[in-house]
Amino acid sequence: VAAPTAGLHFTNNVLDSLSEKNIKTAFVTLHVGAGTFKPVKAGRMEDHLMHAEYIDVSRNAIEKTIFHTGNITAVGTTSVRTLESLYWLGIKILQNPLLSKPELGQWEIYEPGMQETTVHATEALSALVEWMKNNHQLRLFTRTQLMIAPGYKFRIVKRLITNFHQPQSTLLLLVAAAIGNNWKKMYDYALENDFRFLSYGDSNLIFMA
Repeated sequence: VAAPTAGLHFTNNVLDSLSEKNIKTAFVTLHVGAGTFKPVKAGRMEDHLMHAEYIDVSRNAIEKTIFHTGNITAVGTTSVRTLESLYWLGIKILQNPLLSKPELGQWEIYEPGMQETTVHATEALSALVEWMKNNHQLRLFTRTQLMIAPGYKFRIVKRLITNFHQPQSTLLLLVAAAIGNNWKKMYDYALENDFRFLSYGDSNLIFMA
């Protein structure tokens, strides 16, 4: 129901330029639902019902992520949710290798012991790839309800390219999780300098705190 906001900045010329600089790319898909734009009206974050969306990622893209030795930059909040969901799906498979269909609920990763896990991203993603091989799947198509909010520890993504989001949105919660209270300074600067917001607006590069 929406354009790939941050992805719109990446023309073929830009992608060619990245390739010339030996910056590797991989593509993931998250089918964005209307829930992305549902305002957070609850007085407490935990009372907000996060929308569920479907991700579609090739086994090749996951393997590229495993063998990538540098920092990973996600283009768009949807890419962040997809990549981080892959980590937690891998954790679920490590906990239960016979899992028939790995999916991710809204609060699963915030259960006791989950945020403290020391499993490296490579190990979690490798478990996911092995599960796909055992189940003869070249693509992972599954449901995620992952909610990324302040206090979340990022496992795969180290940088984020995204646009400027509206108040009271889960997208802004994700940005706050990425850089802490500095998001307020960034948004104040954008407002003071007439930056363009939302889908066809300006973008920014965030380094995860």
